[in-house]
Amino acid sequence: MIMAATQHTSVQTRVKRAAYYLLLWLIALIFFLPVLWILLSSLKSTDQMLSSVPTVFFEPTFHNIVDTLNRPEFLPALINSVILSVVSVVLAVIVSFTAAYAISRFKPKGSDFLMFLLLSMRMVPAAAVIIPLFLMFVELHWKGSYVGLTLFYTMYSIPFSLWILKGFLDGVSQRFDETALICGANYLQIMFGIILPQVRPALIAAFIFNVIFVWNEFLVNYIVGGSSTQNVPGLLATGMYSGGSVDWTFMAATTSLYMMPVIVMIFFFQKYLLVGMTFGTVRGEV
Repeated sequence: MIMAATQHTSVQTRVKRAAYYLLLWLIALIFFLPVLWILLSSLKSTDQMLSSVPTVFFEPTFHNIVDTLNRPEFLPALINSVILSVVSVVLAVIVSFTAAYAISRFKPKGSDFLMFLLLSMRMVPAAAVIIPLFLMFVELHWKGSYVGLTLFYTMYSIPFSLWILKGFLDGVSQRFDETALICGANYLQIMFGIILPQVRPALIAAFIFNVIFVWNEFLVNYIVGGSSTQNVPGLLATGMYSGGSVDWTFMAATTSLYMMPVIVMIFFFQKYLLVGMTFGTVRGEV
């Protein structure tokens, strides 16, 4: 009787676990459907895409993707997206790491309020600051320049990176610092030679999250940028109309091409995202 009860409990556990994972898969598929729709649309012809009856089975064509790649404005916009994303986030991570080390190790007075203030700045929507930002960029002659946009994206990426790295550095024992100081190392050697390798997962997490933000940013680039610094979201806004109507094939192909680098990056570094979502308090097996 005891064995029967045990087997019944085991079956119930397996059923609950299967139902739980089935529910997770269903939720994931629901969120993935828009991405799947845009990917499939990029492989359809214009008639198939605009058909009143949804075309489920069709012969895929790469004409839309080839046409988008051949557009003279696409490659410069893609290069701008890469340059602005990588350069600004690398600068932000470097600044955030040094600041997080100073706050974590030396704990200056008012550091808790400073951390709160920095995170509060990150929560301010870009639309709330776009007018003063535009006036400042015009006054400093930064409008339409890489310098202005890079500095803005760097500033906007620092708070989140600082929180992630600060939480991770708090978990690294100060004995490493003390031992290195006794051995004659300076603080730069300690930070970049001893501590930095131990917080590599946090650095990667901060890099990924902020690259995604800069990669998808539209408003600031559209308002204070220019034709020479236009990114792909800006290109989508300015090039979506063709012949008096929306060019859906261009939008689908451009969006699909633009999503792929981020999807690939998240796939290979997904284990580091938990660090970012918990501000370094949960490390897992990274």
